[in-house]
Amino acid sequence: MGLYFTYVLAGLAIALPVGAITVEMMKQGLKKGFIHGWAVGLGGMTIDFILIIALYMGLASILSLPYIQTPMWLIGACFLAFLGYDSIKNADKDITMAGEKPTQSFSSSYRNGLLVAISPGNLVFWISVFGAVLSDSYDTTQPVKFLIVASGILTGIILHDVALLTIVSITRKVMNRTMIKWISIIAGCILISFSGYFFLEFITSFY
Repeated sequence: MGLYFTYVLAGLAIALPVGAITVEMMKQGLKKGFIHGWAVGLGGMTIDFILIIALYMGLASILSLPYIQTPMWLIGACFLAFLGYDSIKNADKDITMAGEKPTQSFSSSYRNGLLVAISPGNLVFWISVFGAVLSDSYDTTQPVKFLIVASGILTGIILHDVALLTIVSITRKVMNRTMIKWISIIAGCILISFSGYFFLEFITSFY
């Protein structure tokens, strides 16, 4: 149990830094409510789970190759720039106030989470993080240890998402449409800044 709780804390530590998924979760949670923000988180965790399994199977060694990583940073930069632009452009659309029924489906928010999580640049970033955290659990002779580590990390991420969205849901009740619109614009700017970071990584990979 000690190992499990250690990696629950590791999962929390991984999820705490504000990333593209966190920004999208907060945006959807504010615009459409807890369930839709949670759907984005589930989409992200689906990719997290697949990455953990893929890393264990040896994907990390392939994606660490420079000629694989370099174009992924560029594609990721373009992808996040598009998401940021879309967030700013549609900031005043699809806003559901507390007590109103969202017009978009749960599956559409889940799909958004998947799309943000599979951004190539985002994959490179998360693979490097997961690779560091799981570096001592790649022993295929101890599959139980790997399952404990993986479940601990995912539990930590879930706890982070639930806590974050609870705060967002409470905050949302005292906000009006204009405030939510401007937060969506700010979220778009943050996504574009992540795009800039990925593009910088693409440029520095040549030096």
